[in-house]
Formats: sequence, C-alpha cells, structure tokens
Amino acid sequence: MSTPAPVLRSYGRIRGRSLKPRQARLLETLLPKLAVPQAPFDPRALMASASEVWLEAGFGAGEHLAWQAARRPDRLFIGAEVFVNGVATCLARIETLGLANVRLHAGDVRPLMARLPAASLDGLVVLFPDPWPKKRHEKRRLVGPDFIAEAARLLKPAASVRLATDWAGYADWMLQSFAAAPDFRWTAQRASDWRQPPPDHLVTRYEAKRLGDCAPIWLEFERLETRA
Repeated sequence: MSTPAPVLRSYGRIRGRSLKPRQARLLETLLPKLAVPQAPFDPRALMASASEVWLEAGFGAGEHLAWQAARRPDRLFIGAEVFVNGVATCLARIETLGLANVRLHAGDVRPLMARLPAASLDGLVVLFPDPWPKKRHEKRRLVGPDFIAEAARLLKPAASVRLATDWAGYADWMLQSFAAAPDFRWTAQRASDWRQPPPDHLVTRYEAKRLGDCAPIWLEFERLETRA
C-alpha cells in the first residue's frame, strides 16, 4: 500500500475584511480564466511565446508580480497566494493593466510546485514570507530543506532564487538552509548585494512598513548545473 501524501497546511490568514464588489466579481469571472490547472501541467503550454517562466511564492497584494509582468511581457509569471483578499487585489491590478502574461494559484505554493515538471522555471521569488519568529513555530516557515529540494527540481541550471526578509533570524535561517543545499550557490560578492534590492525590484507597501526587526535583507542563489 502506498503512503499517502502529507497534508500541507498554511498557517496565515486566509481572508481579511469584506471584499469590494469589483474584487468579488473578479474572483468569480477573471480568476477561473487565469487559474493554473489543478493537474500536473507544463507552464509553457499556458503561454507558448514565453521567453522565461517565473514563479512568485506568496505575492501578497500582487504589486511586485503585476509590476514585473508589465515590464516584461515576454515572460510568463505564475503567482501563488493563500490570502483571498490579496488574490482579489492582484486580479484588479491585472485587469487594470491588461496583463496577458500572468497566471495565478489561489492557495499554498507547495501543491502548485508539485504539479510542475522538472527544470521548468527560470526564476523563483519569495519576498517577505511569514517569518514565524518564535522558536516553536520555525517548522511553519516556507523556506526550508523540503522547499529548497523542490526548488532545485524545478529550476533550470543558472536560474535564480530571490529571497527577501526583514527578520534577521529568518535571513540566517534561509542562508544556512541554502548553504547546506549542494544544488545552489549564493551569488553575493559584497555587502551591498544583501543590503540593497536587485535593480529590477519594486518596493511594495508591505515592505515599506518595516514590520520586522531589521532592514530588508536580500539573498539570491543560483541553481548549479547538475553533475552526473
């Protein structure tokens, strides 16, 4: 008898204040058109002309996701977010900007990643994930050995992982976790590489609130070539 797959749980809020009429409408009308398949799929089939495919895990209100998609219409951007209000807000941005290169998963990113084929992503972005700063809650953090192993499976050689947090403990956690993974290389060469965001980054309203215990820390890792 096969072992059942573990049940993945998202611990953050799923829904906030009541949705605005437009947001509720977009959840019913636009989201079904942009939702990724619930079965295994090749992201290239969603946009055959895409030069690259990027995944953003936990896109919040979609500010960064929509901004990146608007500036790079040649790329396909897939976003995952558990917070319903964030998904609704992102849909409004997509409609306003007329974006045709965004697909969404309204839920935890890990089941979505499990449905993607190996070496199908050119980039992975995780900006300011829930830090779960208490010691007893560390196991709830998104970025850890299992997540990194799945990222290694999905990313092409030389593809990048971009991480950001404003919690010093989580930054240490992520750096140590990736340092222990043989499939990735930390690309930083000087202090400014982790103290300053990448040139193509948009500061979101959440980031600007500075809710953590330190200034934002930026970590970027390169997927190494797999050796036989």
